[in-house]
Amino acid sequence: MKLFGNKTDPVIGLDIGSTSVRLIQLSSHGSGYQIDHFAIEPLNEGAVVDKAVQDVEATSNAISRAVSASGTRAKSCAIAVSGSAVFTKIISLPADLAEADIESQVQIEANQYIPYPLDEVSLDFEVLGPSARNADLMDILLAASKSENIESRQDAIDVAGLKAKVVDVEAFAIANAFELIRKRDGIKRSEAVGFFDIGYDMTTLLVIKGGRVIYTRDHPFGGHQLLEETQRRYDMTAEQAGFFERNEEGPEDFEEEVLEPFQLNVVHQISRALQFFASSNEYTNIGTIYLSGGVASLKGLDAMAQQELGMTTRVADPITGLDIAKNVAVTALKRNTTNLMIAMGLALRGFD
Repeated sequence: MKLFGNKTDPVIGLDIGSTSVRLIQLSSHGSGYQIDHFAIEPLNEGAVVDKAVQDVEATSNAISRAVSASGTRAKSCAIAVSGSAVFTKIISLPADLAEADIESQVQIEANQYIPYPLDEVSLDFEVLGPSARNADLMDILLAASKSENIESRQDAIDVAGLKAKVVDVEAFAIANAFELIRKRDGIKRSEAVGFFDIGYDMTTLLVIKGGRVIYTRDHPFGGHQLLEETQRRYDMTAEQAGFFERNEEGPEDFEEEVLEPFQLNVVHQISRALQFFASSNEYTNIGTIYLSGGVASLKGLDAMAQQELGMTTRVADPITGLDIAKNVAVTALKRNTTNLMIAMGLALRGFD
């Protein structure tokens, strides 16, 4: 299957994460979009590890529950593979190359760059447009993932009765959803924005400029560290220690003894990631950073990051400004706002 796939309208945006499955389906509504269906269902521990599906049956069961809870009748979906499992590179080809010859030329170029045998990968490309460096060239985004990374996800959705019409890359899905936020927040398309997606076991820095992801890097840090420290300090089970995720009251000294040190660690990780970016060839000045993922909803994290880093810091919210159908569980939707960037970006693929 190709990574970018054939798009249909609409498609279910299906984000298969490390701890849950997130589902969003949109429809065009006036000049914007309406959320017609939404659901989030937990995944068994170990079903998805480091963004790779390990237990197809458990993952499929969670997908089936999400489909049922959302009320959607659609059978087509868009899924994504993680950045760590995907090789991407922008290559340049002659601008006058005939459309029929682009694919064969991309295959030749892919042999030079992809670190796997081509018969073991799913390969796709997207023409980005004229090259900024040379008017006689056009830039093409080359994307490849080992086929097994896609097939395990495809197996899970097949068992759940769905078909993948689009296979995207998580970073690109986030950039797609960010367009909603960028327009709403009045950020110029030419401005470089840092985006920190803080997951359960991995944090990803994306730098988005001109609608493109110009830099991405994974860092081994995530929300599980807060959960594990809470369990250790208060002798709680994982279920009990998740009180902060449910916006429930915790131990009296939780904020001072556990939450604030963790948040400072998050800010340190963000600073470290920005230093890696500053030393890269893609470096450009960043004026604003956004936080997404479950950790991003922690009270005061954005204010702490802004104070410590001296950069405008906002929590990513792809929901505000969209219409919401009456059948959608609004409370659950808004509680999980920061976790819905990938699902939203995938749902938007049906309108490309």
